[in-house]
Amino acid sequence: MRVLIVDDHPLFREGLRAALESAEGIVVVAEAERVGDVPEAVARHRPDMVVMDLSLPDGSGLEATRRLAADRPAPPVLMLTMADDDGSLLAALQAGARGYLVKGAGREEVLHAVRTVAAGGAVFGADVAERITALLAGARVREAGQLFPALTAREAEVLDLVARGLDNRRIARELVVAEKTVRNHVTHIFEKLHVATRAEAVARARDMGLGDS
Repeated sequence: MRVLIVDDHPLFREGLRAALESAEGIVVVAEAERVGDVPEAVARHRPDMVVMDLSLPDGSGLEATRRLAADRPAPPVLMLTMADDDGSLLAALQAGARGYLVKGAGREEVLHAVRTVAAGGAVFGADVAERITALLAGARVREAGQLFPALTAREAEVLDLVARGLDNRRIARELVVAEKTVRNHVTHIFEKLHVATRAEAVARARDMGLGDS
């Protein structure tokens, strides 16, 4: 089994490589530190699966996962991250990850997850699996208000529509409010998400799985 590790912490990559290669039949064929390095590493080394961190220096592992999922055939992705919040979990699933483990999982749990994902299955830690069941029981698991708690309910609604590609005029018609009101909401969203442009807000929202119809 050929594995690509994507993580920006050298010591963690070293430890993970040692753990994986201590098991029979697993070889780490490459390592990458950045989202931009992933396509070339996959093309050059043809891994059977990818172990991906969520937070990378030049972007999100979610974006790297989406890019991989868009290619055929694509190696399955196991997300191995420090992030254990519901928003990150849902966003990883929506991006196409086949597994999700929180760093700190034991060697045997990681090896089981790697083998399962490489074989085409899906695997999640026990606590993660319970949360998935609870989250999917909701009517709208990708609701912006759950993913961005700092936003008001209306701001969350506006952000979701922005992420879908609607301009302010169309959002105003959709919500039956004045266009100026929408502009004010967008300004507040920018402030709360610490972004300067609409494109940045869209990128943040889509990283969390918003924007799909």
